[in-house]
Amino acid sequence: MKKPITWTPTQWSDWKWQQKNRIRTIEQLDEWIDVTPDEREAFRLTNSVFRMGITPYYASLMNQQDPLCPIRLQAVPKMSETKISNTDLADPLGEERYMVVPGLTHRYPDRALFYTNHNCAMYCRFCTRKRKVSNPKSMINKQAYAAIFDYLENHPEISDVIISGGDPLSLSNKRLAVIFDRLSQIKHIKYCRLGSRNLVTLPQRCTDSLSELLKTYQSRHLSIYFNTHFNCLEEATDEAWDACDRIASSGTPMNNQMVLLKGINDSTERVLELNQRLLQMRVKPYYMLQCDLAEGISHFRTSIATGLKIIKGLRGHVSGLASPHYILDAPGGGGKIPLSPNYIIDKEEDHLIFRNYQGEVYRYPESELELDELTPECLQARITALKSGAA
Repeated sequence: MKKPITWTPTQWSDWKWQQKNRIRTIEQLDEWIDVTPDEREAFRLTNSVFRMGITPYYASLMNQQDPLCPIRLQAVPKMSETKISNTDLADPLGEERYMVVPGLTHRYPDRALFYTNHNCAMYCRFCTRKRKVSNPKSMINKQAYAAIFDYLENHPEISDVIISGGDPLSLSNKRLAVIFDRLSQIKHIKYCRLGSRNLVTLPQRCTDSLSELLKTYQSRHLSIYFNTHFNCLEEATDEAWDACDRIASSGTPMNNQMVLLKGINDSTERVLELNQRLLQMRVKPYYMLQCDLAEGISHFRTSIATGLKIIKGLRGHVSGLASPHYILDAPGGGGKIPLSPNYIIDKEEDHLIFRNYQGEVYRYPESELELDELTPECLQARITALKSGAA
């Protein structure tokens, strides 16, 4: 492969060196891959809106000649990004609508989303927060944290805080310790989720000292979970494995939230091979997320039928541990909606008729058929959908 800069093993393993040497210009990118005319023009047209930033580590995983490499597709701009669909939304999840103080979204009753910063080790081209991530001018400052903690203290219904960004691991351990310390002082907050893609794009960040920090704040009062974001097997490298091992050694459970992306992981085989590898790395496949309606990423979106086919291909054929929840985040702030293949195929008197993962039919006694979701109309609609192949 091309080697645009030289480094020592010590530098390569230093996450601060990795961040400092991110690929930000087309000239730097030229030294790593054979840039296509499409990529070159896409960079020119998109960089002022959503900057490019790729760690040397993640760049080293890209196929130099293949523009359809799944790593490269996630990191390098494409002209498809310039096409804004009439269904695209600047804020597809309605996060600003539910922002109660700068840097804190409170959409669900018992949990809140804390944006610690707007910087990431790498700017993923399918980012749902393109409207502000990579733009330093949009970032909250340390003083805004005080209002965030005040809000959390004054809302006892909140028991769960999602620590997100950008990427919270762009912060120093010292800054993270301040956040964990303040959350641990709020009695009604029982657990928090650290949302970071650094295990994937900058595994060097997951140091022994970070592991010790997480271990320090794991307690009976505040439990910390680590939610990460592997999208394909090519990202589950030995370096990522070692980073996961360091996080696991702190006693921190890890979950994966994979986004379903066209040309990257849109088949049962691709999802299965990733999830089996993740389980070996002690990362639980948690969500398979339908790609959001963010502006300029429609070329990544698959149909929901594709997602249902993948889930159907996993369920029963592999361990339940390798079968994530398929989730659609409703546009405009409607929240997460679980999607699943339909296994109810009919009803007769006081029984429901099911089809299992092998297509075999089973009867199960059910005396609560007056439930709305089991009315004849709903069941008939399901049966019609099954017969048409939509489910």
